[in-house]
Amino acid sequence: MSMVPLDGIVVVALEQAVAAPFATRQLADLGARVIKVERVGGGDFARGYDQAIRGGLGSHFAWLNRSKESVALDLKQQEGRDILAKLVSNADVFVQNLAPGAAARLGFGQARLRASAPKLITVDISGYGELGPYRGKRAFDMLVQAEAGIISVTGTPQTQVKVGTPICDIAAGMYAFSGVLSALVRRARTGEGASLDVTMFDAAAEWMAHVMYTTLYAGAPPERSALSHPVVVPYGAFPTRDGGDVIIGVQTDPGWALLATKVLDRPELATHPRFATNQVRVANRADVDAAVVAATSRLDRADLVRRLDEVGIPNATVNDGHGLAAHPQLRDRDRWREVGSPVGPVRTILPPIGFADVAARMDPIPALGEHTGAVLAELGYDPAVITRLRATGVVE
Repeated sequence: MSMVPLDGIVVVALEQAVAAPFATRQLADLGARVIKVERVGGGDFARGYDQAIRGGLGSHFAWLNRSKESVALDLKQQEGRDILAKLVSNADVFVQNLAPGAAARLGFGQARLRASAPKLITVDISGYGELGPYRGKRAFDMLVQAEAGIISVTGTPQTQVKVGTPICDIAAGMYAFSGVLSALVRRARTGEGASLDVTMFDAAAEWMAHVMYTTLYAGAPPERSALSHPVVVPYGAFPTRDGGDVIIGVQTDPGWALLATKVLDRPELATHPRFATNQVRVANRADVDAAVVAATSRLDRADLVRRLDEVGIPNATVNDGHGLAAHPQLRDRDRWREVGSPVGPVRTILPPIGFADVAARMDPIPALGEHTGAVLAELGYDPAVITRLRATGVVE
């Protein structure tokens, strides 16, 4: 068995919520040792976002924090800050997503850390960064979706909606993750560390770049089109006889001819002057969609999908959480695993990055402060001192 890619890399994460934990969990997935620093008396507040998993474990926390070690410190006390400083002195990477300026006020700003440890890779994740008029503005995922314009292009022509998963957090976490990997590669070549700055807003703006280009150069942003496509018809969700919707995406005129003749059993539509080309189908969208609905409504979902697949027309079933959990692609590719947690085994899926020669790392989700004692002992604290630190609330 080959070595896991990040074996030997130590990450100290002063993190909470989604963005930073998403980045560091992926580092842990690849074998890094991630020491998660949490607050005494509650820890990462994502622990309490919900109690979806039996015994009260939050679903966000379970998703983002497997394979980590939890150390609970009171950073308002000098001894707590001293412990964090010792942890960082032994680390390769330090990640934090406290409120802007908070880490620096505690003595853990990038400039200070890099001055004493030039090989250290530091990562600040925030909503808007340290500069600009929004530098101190609160930044939750939906708020950034709004500021970055994501909400403006999501929903129906009548109603804007947010994306249902925290994509701005996820985007920032992904860029932090890839940034750390890039910095590790550079450090291996040059010995030089790095100071990385990743914001949710910048990440979201990058993901909205095509909308900005359309707006700048076409004069107007694309219209919201719900589950339809603004310039391709038919492309959207269509009902079936047994109640499940199927998305059908026809992007070419030959594809339309196949749909009409082989799936809808309406060969006359393939060459009809109001339907034959995408340009006229867009102009007659309501009639095209009505013709497709009339045919799909007479078919069960499985039958419709089979017909579409047989002739190579792109399609997808409209699933919910239950449908995803039962998805045959996850089942037949053996994507499910169990990890330990404070409330017992939790089902989870393997990380998307898979190495053919390395088994995925799927270690337990930690309880708050579960590893405090062991990590302090590793740093050289004797049992009597650890007992005193617990009694005085410096650690948990």
